[in-house]
Order: sequence, then C-alpha cells, then structure tokens
Amino acid sequence: MNISEKINDIQTYLIEQQLCGWVIYDFRRSNPLAVTVLGISEQTHLTRRTFYWIPQTGKPIKVVHRIENHVFDHLPGETIKYSTWKELDHAIREVLHDAKIVAMEYSPNNAIPYISVVDGGVIDLVRHCGVDVVSSADLLQAYTATLDAEQIDSHLQAASVLERAVAGAWKLIEEHLQADKVIKEYDVQQFLLKYFEKEGCVTCDAPICAVNEHAADPHYAPSATTSSQIKKGDFILIDLWCKQDKPRAVYGDITRVGVAADEPTDRQKKIFEIVKAARDCATELVKQRFSEDKRIEGWEVDKAARDVIESKGYGQYFIHRTGHNIGQETHGVGANMDNYETYDSRQIIPNTCFSIEPGIYLPGEFGVRLEYDVLVDAQGTVRVTGGEQQAIECLCTQ
Repeated sequence: MNISEKINDIQTYLIEQQLCGWVIYDFRRSNPLAVTVLGISEQTHLTRRTFYWIPQTGKPIKVVHRIENHVFDHLPGETIKYSTWKELDHAIREVLHDAKIVAMEYSPNNAIPYISVVDGGVIDLVRHCGVDVVSSADLLQAYTATLDAEQIDSHLQAASVLERAVAGAWKLIEEHLQADKVIKEYDVQQFLLKYFEKEGCVTCDAPICAVNEHAADPHYAPSATTSSQIKKGDFILIDLWCKQDKPRAVYGDITRVGVAADEPTDRQKKIFEIVKAARDCATELVKQRFSEDKRIEGWEVDKAARDVIESKGYGQYFIHRTGHNIGQETHGVGANMDNYETYDSRQIIPNTCFSIEPGIYLPGEFGVRLEYDVLVDAQGTVRVTGGEQQAIECLCTQ
C-alpha cells in the first residue's frame, strides 16, 4: 500500500469512527509507531517537533521546523513551516480550528502504555485548541501490526522449526538420561540455539529450559554458571521462539512441558489440565467471535483464560497476561491478550498473530505454561500454529 492509498484508507476509518482527523506527532523519534506509519527513513534527522494532520476529508497538512522542512517531503499535503514556539502554537491552532475530536498516540489513564507515547504537554497543546483527544490504538494496528502473505508464510515456517526443535530437545534429554550422562538446562538451551542456526533462524534472546522450581519462574533463564542438572523424575518446561533470518520475517513462540518419567504425578496432571482448559477456552472465544463477525478485544481473551484458572482456585498463581502480539519482534506492537498487567481494549483484527499462553506457577514446586500462536487471516479464519500440546510429554529414561 503506497502512502496515498494509506491516507485514503485512514480517512475512511476516520469517517466510520466520526473522528475529525488524526494528529501524528513526533519529537526525536519519540513516537516510533508514527514514524513507521509515515514511512520515515532511519537516516532522516528528526530533532525538532513535527506534526502531520490527516483530516477526515481533504488534504493532509505538514507542520515542520524550517531547519528540517524536508522531513515530510515524501508525504502528500500542504506545508506550514515554523521557527519559534509562538509560530508553532499558531500553526497548531490554524490546523485544528474546525476540529472537535482527534486521534493521537494516547491512552486514557495509560491503560495501554505501548501506544501511549505522546507526552501530556502535547496533549495539553491540542486540547487548548478546544479539541477532544481520543486514542489511535485501533487505527495504528492496521499499519503497524498486520502481516502480508510473505510474512504469514515466514511465521508458519518459524512455527514449524520450533515444533521440530522442541521434539529434538526431548530426544536429547531422553538419550542422556538413558545413558546416565549428565545434561543440564543450559545444554538444552544451547542445543536449541544451534538447531535454530542450522534451520536458518535467529532469536532475540536465548530459549528457556527450566527444571522443577525453576519452571515456576516465568522468566527464569539458565546460563553456563547457573544451570541445574536434569535428573530422572524431574518436571521440565521448555520455552522457545525464533524467526527466519531474513528481512521482515515474523516470529513463532511456543512453550512445552514434560517429565523425565513414565508418567506425571497426579498433581502435575491436575495443573496441566487446568492450564489446558484455560488455553482452549480463550482460543474458542476468539474463534467464536470471528465466526460471528463480532468484535473481540485483547482483554476479553485474557479474562476467558483467567476465569478458568480462578474458578479452580489457582488465580493467584497465574501471574502474567494470557498472550502478546507477535510480529517482526517476539512481542509485537498490536493487541495483547491482557486484562491483568494492562487493560488492552484494542480490537483483534485480521492479518495479525498473537500468543495464547496461560500458566500456573507453584513456587518451590513447578510451573505449567502452555503456549501456541494464533493467526487470524484476511478472511477472519482463526488458525492455531506451533502445535497443540494435549498431554505432558513423558520421557523414557530406562
């Protein structure tokens, strides 16, 4: 989509939502989402305040400093140049003189901090023009979080690599225990990293292999010096993520659990089944809403999973959100499945990907997290990627 098509698309949204326009503000790349939407090069100097006004109808207006009057040259619209703060104040009032309600990268009460990046002073400046400011959260997603066909394929390839990698990790652990050879969490981590490299994939951080009480720490990370040995009878959690080593590739992100035994304990089975029920409930809600062509927001998915865990008496042990958006970064910029850490009211939209990963973490014992990815295509078809773990992996150690 070229910039003219993008602006036409944005204006259609503004009309549908009865917004007068979108005020896109940046100062020294403080608004990276806006920089992405406007297609501003990484080499472009942005050392002065800039505004790009996209009205509901008509031509956009650029407000730029005379020192950097070229920064929006690639964008359509008229240009207003300023040097002094008084000129800037006058320019903003001139641009917004007919506006009543505008969108900006703002979130009431900082409910969604990922998009609440315009500082309070700029919001004051706009409001002093007699304008109400609402969040651009949903509008932003269409231009920062959606995936094209090539990116969707890259995600599917990454998810396939992850499934094969974790299968290889279980086999590695099993073979070492059968031969009574020492294997540590760190060894499994390094195996996964080498596997990613062999498959032409990269990762932003090293994967996690966590044994017993370490699995009860959602962000435990083994290292060469702080790594537990994996022994027969241990409970094991493996969390891994990667993407193809090429431009614009999209991550996959999954978590699996297993035991180095013929079968898990009754307590391990019980916790696993609760987490699985929470995962499946959240996924079914997403599928149902899209099949009915109804809006669904990130917080609702989190609530669906959390309600299941809380109903079983383990709510206090589910200590993170249910899922996160996935894109070129493991944690993308779109809607998160969150009614816990934040209240994410952003709509889940087609051509986006996100994780569903509820967990129960029992300090001093073990933790269960079941994670797969959910891909919503252009037609609103909901697809689980990365595989669905239906039972605790049992390793043969004899």
